[in-house]
Amino acid sequence: QVQLVESGGGLVQAGGSLRLSCAASGRTFSAYTMGWFRRAPGEEREFVGGVSGSGATKYYADSAKGRFTISRDSAKNTVYLQMNSLKPEDTAVYSCAARGAWTISQRAREYDYWGQGTQVTVSS
Repeated sequence: QVQLVESGGGLVQAGGSLRLSCAASGRTFSAYTMGWFRRAPGEEREFVGGVSGSGATKYYADSAKGRFTISRDSAKNTVYLQMNSLKPEDTAVYSCAARGAWTISQRAREYDYWGQGTQVTVSS
């Protein structure tokens, strides 16, 4: 069982930055691939990026490439999403998820555990 708690969301102006954190419980954190997803109002959940259990492999959606960076700190059981050059279209509820597998997946249904989400609002 893994419990995930996100933090770091908020209101930021376009061009600004935010760093989201996802703190995980459990002693086998490194066994889980972690993903970040977002859902904008009226839209379907969208994959943002993911990181392997070791942190060696990362994969980003096209919308995140060059602006967002995922990292993980195994000592703190925490995954981060650094978001730079934010745009109004990045406004969404951002959630982290854990997957008990070695590969990163873009499919939300392939993740086993989810956090409650944190709101990110980017004003123009």
